Amino acid sequence: MINGPKFTKFRKRHKGRTNGLAKGGNEVSFGDFGLQVLDPGWITARQIESARVAISRAVKKSGKIYVRLFPDKSVTKKPAETRMGTGKGAVEGWVAVVRPGRVIFEVEGVDAATAKQAFTRAHHKLPMRTQMVSREPVL
Repeated sequence: MINGPKFTKFRKRHKGRTNGLAKGGNEVSFGDFGLQVLDPGWITARQIESARVAISRAVKKSGKIYVRLFPDKSVTKKPAETRMGTGKGAVEGWVAVVRPGRVIFEVEGVDAATAKQAFTRAHHKLPMRTQMVSREPVL
């Protein structure tokens, strides 16, 4: 299970902004088909792993899966029923920041129907809209 990076320069990060389009990683590079994000947001390490398992069960042993994002941003949370102030909360988990256009998963060695089924199952595990894209235009 993905649980964040082994080392970061700083433990706690700012929230940041998710406006704009993906700067890179917005086309299929390794596989034949990819799952592209259509909305900005955060994808947690658990959601990435859950979607990866869903894809791997759908493509079985015939295909190869590429995970094109890594949860390198720490997310903090204060304990319940805590008064305001006294600093930032403890690190609760890790997320990957995605912007529209980013390809997050790719598969190769499977036909378009299998890839579509795999990405549909992965889509249900993710908190944003997605679409399937291919390296070559599908006729």
